[in-house]
Amino acid sequence: MSRQPVTVTSNPWSGKRWTSDYACVSSQQDEQTGHSSWLPALPRRIGCILLSVGQDEFHGEVLHTINYVVNQSDYTVQILRNVTQYLSLAKNISVAQIFLPSDIMDDIDKLNVNLNAAADTLTDKTRENSVKIKKVFNLVRSALITVAAIMLVLALIGLVLSILGYQHAIHIFIVSGWLLVAITFILCGGFVILNNAISDTCMAMEEWVENPHAETALSNILPCVDQKTTNQTLIQSKQTINGIVTVVNQFIYTNANANPSKGAQFYYNQSGPLMPPLCYPFDSHMQDSRCGDQEVSIANASKVWQKYTCEVSTAGICTTIGRVTPDIYTQLVAAVNESYALEHYTPLLLSLQDCNFVRDTFRNITSSYCPPLDCYLKTLNAGLALISVGILLCLVLWILYANRPRREEVFVKLSSLIKGKGYRSSFESNSNNDVPSSSTSVEVRE
Repeated sequence: MSRQPVTVTSNPWSGKRWTSDYACVSSQQDEQTGHSSWLPALPRRIGCILLSVGQDEFHGEVLHTINYVVNQSDYTVQILRNVTQYLSLAKNISVAQIFLPSDIMDDIDKLNVNLNAAADTLTDKTRENSVKIKKVFNLVRSALITVAAIMLVLALIGLVLSILGYQHAIHIFIVSGWLLVAITFILCGGFVILNNAISDTCMAMEEWVENPHAETALSNILPCVDQKTTNQTLIQSKQTINGIVTVVNQFIYTNANANPSKGAQFYYNQSGPLMPPLCYPFDSHMQDSRCGDQEVSIANASKVWQKYTCEVSTAGICTTIGRVTPDIYTQLVAAVNESYALEHYTPLLLSLQDCNFVRDTFRNITSSYCPPLDCYLKTLNAGLALISVGILLCLVLWILYANRPRREEVFVKLSSLIKGKGYRSSFESNSNNDVPSSSTSVEVRE
């Protein structure tokens, strides 16, 4: 009978003790879960933000740089195409059936072949390299997005499985997480190599600007136009301009300023002040020359000659004072415009000859495009590193959380522990009650 009260009194005590112990364990787990939820999430969130912003800005800056190089190449190709077109048009220039010499026309035909080949080569090389570079960086961007997406899905699934306590499944995700962490660190290393490659390229561009005609790997990015072709184009353009001036002046001296008698071959009743000839922009050595006092330059010839235009009858004879008819004036203006166009492209051809357009392109890239690329690459590396650290922390917490004692296990352990304590207390109580009775019986016997 003495054991029952002890057992009865020990049950409410053991229930309170189990409740407090379970509450302590639960609060401890909740506290651990609460702390573990934001500690690994912080570097992962910061890393995701850096990775998202960095890869978007980096990819945009790379495309911007490539497009800039392609635009510079297209601009150069357009110069070559325009020069080819104007040289071809120069072959058709005539003033009162006076044409360019045949040797100049033959040289123009030969040069146009070389110009078209140079333009095609520049276009093909630039396009080919831009496609390759874009393909590489698109793959890099796809890899970053894929890794980030897989990590996000893996983190969510792993969190759910760890909460539910599926230990066998969580082990699979833990192994996958380690593989992704390894891939992320490999990507970090790849971006470090890419950062070094971009830095070396920018440095090589700076060195190439100082020595532009050196044959380096940069020639594949934006090749210079063949110097021999540009020299021939420049010389041929100057010769063509002087040839057009010769055609115009030949007409002015022999027809417009002449006073042929009525019925002569070139008679159209020309009269009045003499028409000024056109100035040669280049001398016999193809160097710049200065215009004389009685000459007009290519820039203002059409405006000056308009004053020497007469009105004509239906037969094409001047009815007012003038040296040229409107039809001949139109031919003269066309010849002058052709010369002006070719002269306008002379500085651009000089730039191609000295490879200045490539030098200017590389100088602009090193000053305006290289610093942002380097900054965005460092941002990407920092984001990948933080994500890797965050995933590592998540993996550790997954393992700890998946292997935690569940509530049923805690209940069984605490119940067995409390029962063991209850039996021990009951046994001790019974033992204490038996000792006095024995002593009392001894005393009675005495």
